[in-house]
Amino acid sequence: MRVLGIDPGLATMGWGVVDEKQGTPEYVSCGAIRTPAGMPLSSRLVSIDRQLGDLLNRYQPDEIVFEELFFARNVTTAFTVGAARGVAIAVCARYTDALFEYTPMQIKLAVVGYGHAEKQQVQQMIKMILRLPGVPSPDDAADAVAAAVTHVNAGRARFQFRMK
Repeated sequence: MRVLGIDPGLATMGWGVVDEKQGTPEYVSCGAIRTPAGMPLSSRLVSIDRQLGDLLNRYQPDEIVFEELFFARNVTTAFTVGAARGVAIAVCARYTDALFEYTPMQIKLAVVGYGHAEKQQVQQMIKMILRLPGVPSPDDAADAVAAAVTHVNAGRARFQFRMK
């Protein structure tokens, strides 16, 4: 099974691809979809649509997992990131109905064993779990890989995290 993890964002949308081999996650690739700040919102969303479509065609994932959004303060950021997430979900829904989502706390708990772990702890555990020479970069890509690893490690329980 191939899993594409997505960490939604407007300026930087992280992605990570992990294969499940005999119940164990195996790293394939990761990166980020980027859109420049000076570009109009509508153009940025179209760019995300195209770039994500290219990723789906290149890696052909069996299942796609999103990190749920969490915002404490900035409402403006929440709206624009929500728009980017909506475009990503629409692109992925055209590709497959095997869409899943996990909260940041669920991902931290699954990867580190502590739901309030720091970002660096998650990144170091991903490096160790996947036996990588370094931490996936940028941070958004590392978060997307962590979401994909969480999904692989959920096994059959992953179906309770299907997007509704």
